Amino acid sequence: MEFPIDADGYIRCERAISLGYDRHSLSRAARAGELVPVAPGIYAVPADRTPEALHRTRVLAAQSAPDAAVSHGSAAVMRGLSMLSPDLSALDLTSATSGRGYRRRHRHIHPGPLEPSDVEEVDGIWLTTLERTAFDVARTSPHGFAGALAVFDAALRMGADPAVMSGYGREPRTGVGVARRALAFADPRSENPGESWSRAQMIAAGITPPTLQREIFDRRGNFVARTDFDWVDENGVVTLVGEFDGLGKYLKYLRPGESPEQVIKREKTREGRLQDLGIVITRWLFTDLVAQRMAPRLIAQLRTLRLPTPTPIRAVANPALGRPA
Repeated sequence: MEFPIDADGYIRCERAISLGYDRHSLSRAARAGELVPVAPGIYAVPADRTPEALHRTRVLAAQSAPDAAVSHGSAAVMRGLSMLSPDLSALDLTSATSGRGYRRRHRHIHPGPLEPSDVEEVDGIWLTTLERTAFDVARTSPHGFAGALAVFDAALRMGADPAVMSGYGREPRTGVGVARRALAFADPRSENPGESWSRAQMIAAGITPPTLQREIFDRRGNFVARTDFDWVDENGVVTLVGEFDGLGKYLKYLRPGESPEQVIKREKTREGRLQDLGIVITRWLFTDLVAQRMAPRLIAQLRTLRLPTPTPIRAVANPALGRPA
């Protein structure tokens, strides 16, 4: 069924009813996923049904202002800021006039402070700045240190100012301690939340920090690979390579007209060339991170190869690594 769409691209319940449509047909369409409820009495037709795209639709329908800006996870979605398994069930807004936070239907209102320097207008929507957004997500992530590290890594990749983010760490707010610790370890070379979560578990286990995204060449100087993580022996020779295998990696390396199977075949050739150089390769999946199997396996391989083994790191002695779904 087609519903009347207004000039802003939304289906407004009152107008639809005035034109002869009934409220139940709108509700049925929403339950079937044909419409997305973006605000009380307002629906949209989703062009893309990914959680991020649906959430973006809700944000576009929201009424934001300099003193009530889209913030936290919602601002991160609008900015394309990667997060570790975010909860996008509610629209996040920070209000400069609200003394405490509260939830109302599909909105989560966060209390200020909200300074003029913390917000900016982007395409007609008031958002918290990149730095404020990253810090708010970091200190409120349900995944603790890992969630904070993932969003800080992503923010640095996007050019966020670490000094500005560090400044927010001086404010006495919930979660600031975890956010400060994560910011100290943030690195823009982590390319996705899976790599960031891998690093969070390495840090918690006290594993020697690896080099990230090193380019490796063969003995003739030919490029072989750029690796996620690597560890060197006492002579500085790369001995162990660690790779986080997520679907996004294979899609990223997909060339025009190439199938996923061809990417996997090319990856196997790449792995063979690394092994020809005497490099040991270990891989892990998102499920290994959920089950926290990656770090113990990695420690065992470091010992087998007689590479430096873990030592405790006081700064994150007991981080809340989280278990994203």
